[in-house]
Amino acid sequence: MFNNNVIPREKGLDQTLSLMREGYMYISNRCHSFQSDIFETRLFGKKAICMRGKKAAELFYDNEKFKRQGAAPKRIVKSFFGKNSVQTLDGYAHQNRKNMLMSVMTTDRIQQLVNITRQQWENSITYWEQKDQIIFYEEVQKLLCKAACEWVGVPLEKIEIDKRTKDLASLFESTVAFGPVYWSGRNSRKSLDKWIGEIIDGIRNGNSNVDDNTILYQFALYRDLEANLLKKETVTVEIINLLRPIVAISIFLNFLFLAIYHHPEETKKVKSGDEQYSEMFVQEIRRFFPFFPFIAALVRKDFNWGDYQFKKGVLTILDIYGTNHDPKRWENPKLFNPNRFADWKGSPFGFIPQGGGDYWMGHRCAGEWVTIEVMKVSLSYLTERLDYEVPNQDLSYSMVSIPSIPKSKIIIKNIRKRS
Repeated sequence: MFNNNVIPREKGLDQTLSLMREGYMYISNRCHSFQSDIFETRLFGKKAICMRGKKAAELFYDNEKFKRQGAAPKRIVKSFFGKNSVQTLDGYAHQNRKNMLMSVMTTDRIQQLVNITRQQWENSITYWEQKDQIIFYEEVQKLLCKAACEWVGVPLEKIEIDKRTKDLASLFESTVAFGPVYWSGRNSRKSLDKWIGEIIDGIRNGNSNVDDNTILYQFALYRDLEANLLKKETVTVEIINLLRPIVAISIFLNFLFLAIYHHPEETKKVKSGDEQYSEMFVQEIRRFFPFFPFIAALVRKDFNWGDYQFKKGVLTILDIYGTNHDPKRWENPKLFNPNRFADWKGSPFGFIPQGGGDYWMGHRCAGEWVTIEVMKVSLSYLTERLDYEVPNQDLSYSMVSIPSIPKSKIIIKNIRKRS
């Protein structure tokens, strides 16, 4: 609700510690307390405006009013996004880079990844059948790392799989961490930069056996609108921006597993072979469970939004999790209910698990289609092609830790491929 001309203000010198303590619920808790979908506070030593809901998202993704450059804390840029990545750009620079990323999100390319993912599931099951038990979170990360590298065209030796998987996972597992975990993420970024950078040098020098039909080869020789090759560092960060999010789908797959385990009545509908219901199930996973908590931008210029004043340079944070659980838009948002997507026509602002707005012109995640298709393949294997047992364990997950994963990382045993 936006019905007061004064933005409610949270008291205190700085609320960064409160943000760390409350995680995904920080903004929603205060919106509930203030009875307002917008409030002012101080975070990271700066004045900040926090918002949630469809109207807030429509405002936030107006590129004439907000910019991304300089909004994300430097520590997150250095570990998670990477320097000068597409997420940190605006205007012409952002559009050119987004065009490059969207150029590979074609039907044929995505189907190629679907086929690769299926094969990796087959290979993984063969391996899992030989084990007494596996840790699902860690195993699907390796599965997705192999699938991502094959799809992009990054050479990956067998002896490298564990290291490259851990490095890519470390980028999103260390995003808001401090101390050793954070520095592990920084070291992983350096290691990945070196690895991918050397491959790009090889392509440009003609000393590489990378296939010229691959995404990697295409990006390595990609030219901007002025016909200049992109800097090696730029290509490197965007190749990692393809690999990292695919590995991060492991978070969604853990929640996919939980939903199957806790909602057998819904799973029966998936098993019936209803393709539409499978997609509804996947979309509800993306809405219901915690993934990306919020996203930041800076006010580009002074403007009024209704009775509210936004001043140039003010940090503005959109609550992604809260928008996906907004009680004004979602009926019983705390209830897991795939049927809510039965008549869903799609909204670029009301349903934003991976960001909102337009794919081509805006900052919506280029890999959202990839995420959905990989999850649908995985849903098929977990419900129709695999038998397994779930021993007693702690399957709870935190709404404070970012990212959130089940505490046991999901242990499964006696795995067998269904005949």
